[in-house]
Order: sequence, then structure tokens, then C-alpha cells
Amino acid sequence: MTEATSATPAPDALADVLADAPFARLVATDDGDAVAAAGLLARALRAVGTPFQVRVSRDPVPDAGDDAVAVTIGADRGPHAIPGLGRPASTDAFAIARALGVDPDPVVALAGVVAAGSVPGTDGSGDALEAAEHTDRVRRRPGVALPTVDLADGLAASMLVRTSYSGDSEAARAALADLGLPADLDDDAHRRLASLVAVDVADAEGASTRAASAVERALRPYATVGDAAPFETVGGYADVLDALAREAPGTGVALALDSDPGDELRAAALDAWRSHGLAAHRALDDATIGRYDGCLVARVALAGGDRSEEDGDAAPDAAAVLPTVARLVRDFRSPEPVAVAVDEAAGRLAAAATGGGRAAGGATAEPIGLGDACRSAASEVGGDGWGTADRGGIAVGTADEADRIEEREATDGDITGALAALREAL
Repeated sequence: MTEATSATPAPDALADVLADAPFARLVATDDGDAVAAAGLLARALRAVGTPFQVRVSRDPVPDAGDDAVAVTIGADRGPHAIPGLGRPASTDAFAIARALGVDPDPVVALAGVVAAGSVPGTDGSGDALEAAEHTDRVRRRPGVALPTVDLADGLAASMLVRTSYSGDSEAARAALADLGLPADLDDDAHRRLASLVAVDVADAEGASTRAASAVERALRPYATVGDAAPFETVGGYADVLDALAREAPGTGVALALDSDPGDELRAAALDAWRSHGLAAHRALDDATIGRYDGCLVARVALAGGDRSEEDGDAAPDAAAVLPTVARLVRDFRSPEPVAVAVDEAAGRLAAAATGGGRAAGGATAEPIGLGDACRSAASEVGGDGWGTADRGGIAVGTADEADRIEEREATDGDITGALAALREAL
């Protein structure tokens, strides 16, 4: 399915459609921005008494066949879409909710903005930031955007940074011990923490020149005030939503929908975030990296990989974790505009691109149509491809658990062929 390029509808226009809808079906891409946007819309629909359904899909197609209004979030498909192209979907969802006469949660909107790779107050999020600050929901401070009070736990699992201690709580704890931070962090302590992380990101083995700018969205965070949100910072909230969108989408939707998440939901969300982040960083630790013209490829082994007792018995889900690995490689390791994470045993790959590729003379090119490139490459090997303008994936030879070992042997060449076709398409 080729991505459309229609303009984003005006918030008032979509609000009018939703106001008259007998039922609304919201389908979001599997990322934190789209899940936050879906939560904002769903809350607004609940407030005005419109029944709704929310689901998350790696390649969303709007439901049809009845009188319901279908809205696609994170992809430009169907007559009603919030594509998230050029600005976060959460900013449009915030405006649509207001047009419905509802006061949307600005903290959820800002979490979606950060999850989209943007900064609160930019890319159309000024209204959400103003609302959050006016109601004393957030406060800008020095430091690092983490969802937890436990700094070592947060730094080890955070997917907003990539350091030598990412994926290793004990190593993070040792780095913090060397810093000698007080138990109660003041602004000076937060600044020292931010300096440590910024330097460690830039000095990490294999760090790209892009890493120094990528870490910026994790620094000088907006801290949530009082009971404004279930996590310590807006950026930490974003990190959790992004992980949940792939690891536990039902929990992600529940979190974005709940105006006052309880301890049980918060704990479930943090558990999923932690296991997802640790798995992604550890996979990248053991990756084999290859650089090609236009892309950097990280070969990892998630399917059937060993895990320590602290992480549980189950191997990481390659379908969930590979996109995060690809994004980490893109942001912190790749000198090329595209990063690809491949798990041959799982017969899967995930790709993430910067906003634009390379043009003649080194100028910035138009954004890469990565989803379309993945679909094209997958078709050459009989696989399944999906994605949006700046991220995508391919799966070949999927099988039931009983047939997985035999199927792996048959799919190694297929995913390698898919990778070769993708590189050619790029």
C-alpha cells in the first residue's frame, strides 16, 4: 500500500465529522506519538458521548463496512487521517479535541510530541505546552528525561539515550556512584547528571556525529508536577509510550486513555518499558555492524536469544524490539540516513530513516519513502512489507511456534535477499 500525500485535514473539519459520528474507529501506528494521539481523541469522544474503538497496527488500514467513522493516526490513509507528517499527530489530536469542546490532557499531548522526535513548544505543540504550564502541570528543569525516580534503572533502560551503560543497570549505578549525587537532587545535581549523560553519549564506542544532537531531546526535560502524570518527566512518559506501542499496545492505549492511571497500570507499563529497553540495548551491544552506501545494518539475534534471570524466561519479541534497535542505530550510531536492524533467525528486519536522504552535492533530499521501499523489497522475496515515510519493516517465512526451527533455516536466505532488495531500493 503506497502512502498518500494529501494534506492534513483542519482540526475543525475532523471534529465536525466526529461530533456527528454514531461510532468512531481509531487505528494508530505502533509508535508513541500515534498512541498518545489516539488516547487524546478517545478521551474527547468519551467526553462528548461518542462510542469508539481503538487499536494499534504496524500498518494501519481504516476499518470500513458500516456507518462508523474510521480515523487513521500516524499514516495518511482513508478519508479521515491524522498522518503525523511534518508535525506530531498528537498536536493535531490536541487541536481536534479542543474543537470538540473538550479540554485535552496537555501532558499526554507533549509526551506524544517527544515520542515523535520533536521538542515541546515546537512543530505545532505551543498550545499544549502553554496549557500545561498555565495549569502548573509541567516545569522545565535541568537533567535527563526519565520515567522513574531510580536514576540507574531509568538510564539503563532509556531509549532516548545510548551510552556504555545502556542495558546494564549495575554499570549505570556505578557511573552514578562516581558522580556522587545527593539523595535529593537539586538543579545543580541535575545539571551534573545531564553533563555526564551528554558526554557519555558522545564518547560511546561507535557514536555517530548525529548522537550529540539526538541526545538533546533527553536533556533539560519537562518534569511533571504533583500528580500530573504517572511518570517523572514528559520525556520519560514518551519513552514508555513508544515502548508500549510495540511491546504491549493494549497497555499503551489504556495508559493514554486513563486520566488517572493507578499503581497497577503504571507498574505494568514500566515493566514492559524496562524489558523492552534492556532487550533493545543488549541486542545492539552484541550486534554485527556493516556499513553500506546509504544505510548502516545491525545484525542482531533476538529470536531465541538467551536472557538473564532478572529479565524472565521469554526471549525478546523480535517484531517488537527490532524497530527500537533500528531507531537507536539511526540516532546514535549511523553516519548514513537509514539504519536497518536484521534478525535472520526471526526472518525480520526493521528500518528507520532520518527526515531526508542524500541529494547531489550533499544537499538534503526529500524524506525517504521507507515504507514503500520495504513493501517493494518484500514483494521480491514473497514476504510482507510495511511502514511509513521514515520507518518500515519486512517479515518473511513467518511460522507457528511448532515449525519455527525448521522455518528459520528456510528464511535466512529470504531475509538476506529482502535486505539486498531494500538496499537497492534505497
